[in-house]
This record gives sequence, structure tokens and C-alpha cells, in this order.
Amino acid sequence: MKTPEELNGEDDKDELAALDALEKEASEFNKDAEIDRILKAFRLDAYAVLNLQPGVPDSQIKIQYRKLSLLIHPDKTSNASAPTAFDRLKKAQTELMDPKHRTHLDECISDARMLLIRERKLTTDSAEVKEPDMEFLEAWRKKTVEVLVDAEHRRRKQLKAQLQEEGREQRKQDEEVAERKRRREHEVKWEESREDRIGSWRDFKKGGVSAGKGEGEGKQKKKKLKVLG
Repeated sequence: MKTPEELNGEDDKDELAALDALEKEASEFNKDAEIDRILKAFRLDAYAVLNLQPGVPDSQIKIQYRKLSLLIHPDKTSNASAPTAFDRLKKAQTELMDPKHRTHLDECISDARMLLIRERKLTTDSAEVKEPDMEFLEAWRKKTVEVLVDAEHRRRKQLKAQLQEEGREQRKQDEEVAERKRRREHEVKWEESREDRIGSWRDFKKGGVSAGKGEGEGKQKKKKLKVLG
């Protein structure tokens, strides 16, 4: 028969096991929730993917990335979408650490804010702008999406035009190379046939001289055969 102390010890173990199970379940829930949030975030907005506000310092970006990457790392969760979410998180962090990309993103967010202010006939001094509520912030977020999508369309269009121009330039260069190659081959063949041309010309000249002599002798013979009256 177990003593009261042994029974209490077993109860404590059961309670600890139950707490561990609850913590593990809560941890998995948090991981799944964060993965779902990342996948639903607008991928052109790196701030949204990392769940950060525009203007944060680089140090905060690094801290946030490290915290979230450890939480959703594919090796630490069974969620099948973890690899995709992790890749998007990494891409967002890389973009925000790139000064050129971050400047472009900040400009798009600023443009979205100004467009929203104009649409609502407000000014930068308006209370709604200085102290924005959740409704204004949500409208700003949606406007940012529109601006980013428009900017991405322009970027792709410019890239397509650039690739087409590069393609035309490449074809032009290929044609020039082919033409130079054709000329070189023609010159080589022309030089290789030089002796044949010279020999043919010599034979032609030789044949012409021989024919000329034959005609002269014939005329002389005819003159000798002429009967004098």
C-alpha cells in the first residue's frame, strides 16, 4: 500500500504532465496561428509579413525576424505550411534590410497615405490624420495594397520592355557576328581559289595567242595562192 507521500508525489507528476501537454498544445496553436498570419499577409508589404510598423529601426527588424523564425521554423513544427511561411518571412527580412527596396516600400506607403488624405478631403493637420483610428489605419492599409500592386505592374512592364529591347539588341549582335563570319568564309574561299583563277586566266591567254597565230598563218597562205593577172 502506497504512503500519502507517494500518492502526493504521483499527483504532482500527473499535474506537471498535464501542464506540459497544455503548454505544448498552446505552443502549437501559436505556431499555427503565426504561420496562418504570415501566409495571409500581403506579400509585397514586408512590414506586414513581419508584423512591424513602417519606420522601425534595423535592430527591431532583426529581433522580430529572429523571434518569428524560431517560432515557425519547419524543424520545430509539424505544420505543412511552415516551409512556405518561413521562406516569406526570410524574404521580407531581406527586403527590409535592403536600403533601396525599403525606400521604395516607404515611398509607396507614404503615397498611399497622401492619396487617402486627398480622397477624404483632409489635410496633414486634420485630427483624423494626426491621431488615426482603426478605421483610418485599415483604409490606409488597403490603399497601400493598391499602390504596391500598381507599382509592381509598372515594374513588370518595364522589365518586359527591357527584356524585349535586350532581345532585339542580342539578335542584332548575332546577325552582325553571322555576317562577319560569312564574309571571312567568303574571303578564305576566294583566296583558296586564287591559284585556280590565275591558272585559268593563263590558259585563256595562252589559247588566245595560239589562235591569233593560226589565223595569221592562214591569211599568209591565202596570199601566196592568189593568182596574179
